[in-house]
Amino acid sequence: MKKLVPAALNSAAMACVLLGASGSALAADKVKVGLLSTLSGPGAGLGVDIRDGFQLGLKHAGGKFGGLPVELITADDQQNPEVAKQTSDRLIKRDKVDFMTGIVFSNLMLAVGPSVFESKTPYISANAGPSQYAGEQCNPYFFNVAWQNDNLHEAVGKTVMDKGFKKLVLLAPNYPAGKDALTGFKRFYKGAVVEEIYTKLGQLDYAAELAQARAAKPDAMYIFLPGGMGINFIKQFVGAGLSKDVTLFGPGFSADEDVIKAVGEPMLGMFNSSHWAHDMDNAANKKFVADFQKDYGRLPSLYASQGYDAALLMNAAVRDVKGKIEDKDALLKAIKAAKFESVRGAFKFNNNQYPIQDYYLRVIGKDAQGRVTNKTLGKIFSNHADAYAASCKMK
Repeated sequence: MKKLVPAALNSAAMACVLLGASGSALAADKVKVGLLSTLSGPGAGLGVDIRDGFQLGLKHAGGKFGGLPVELITADDQQNPEVAKQTSDRLIKRDKVDFMTGIVFSNLMLAVGPSVFESKTPYISANAGPSQYAGEQCNPYFFNVAWQNDNLHEAVGKTVMDKGFKKLVLLAPNYPAGKDALTGFKRFYKGAVVEEIYTKLGQLDYAAELAQARAAKPDAMYIFLPGGMGINFIKQFVGAGLSKDVTLFGPGFSADEDVIKAVGEPMLGMFNSSHWAHDMDNAANKKFVADFQKDYGRLPSLYASQGYDAALLMNAAVRDVKGKIEDKDALLKAIKAAKFESVRGAFKFNNNQYPIQDYYLRVIGKDAQGRVTNKTLGKIFSNHADAYAASCKMK
């Protein structure tokens, strides 16, 4: 029996050594981020802005999150749900990323969400904010630093109502974010909607819809057409002469710097809503705007601002868990605490992990340098929460 005691002790000691080795092997020596976004096709400008904003945030963090080097793996979802799902699975299973971000379109987010959440990979959305993930299907691994899809539209709905427009035509693509958009708008606009038009996602020719709008004789028109869709529509709207009789409204992403750059002066006078603007007067935003222009040679869009904030949020969370990103419970808690300086100013998550934030009215005009760009006019909502948070059971 005496000979068995040292052997037992040796076995126990060896087990401790192995456990210790296993524990150290689990400790992260870098942070791997999968940025899957739309980098080709009509929606590419939006994904490129998210990517560029994220990369600037990473640069400002010294190439590290919480002191750990960052490996950024960028991929194109081609604005295709099947491609997005396959690429997301590859990033999780083969590349073993610690975070995911980047998706622009909500139908793609809904396609990749289940497998991302099952893998327990935190997803920091820099844009897509479907109502499904804000309400009953909210998930502890999904965080959105942008908005819930309805929110910008709610802000314009209130503005159009306050300005006294009584006869509206609404236009949006027929996909989840398009339906959320018009639902949000009508939540606050209580006038007459004479036409509610849904188009194919990615559509670029709007002759039939413009004829339909002209026949309805509205006093205003509200559009949600991100990326190339909005660029083409606004050019055709002005070219058809409708801008002489119909006031055009849109959310910020249908009237942002990427669209303005492509359309130019025909956009002058267009009102839109946003939670962010390049003329916001806070130190974080001034640095972001100045450095973005320096690095990329253009004014940032709200998509770029959201990509930037996504990077800053990841940095803060890794910092607050002292690099122990393998501790998922602590990491999720740190993400939700959102202890970073947003370009919007104060930032906080609701119980469903979507932002509670202010929304502003902007108008497109010319700045002191003669550039056609957005100018902030005032606040529409203060500390505005989405309509679905009450259905989310997370605390």
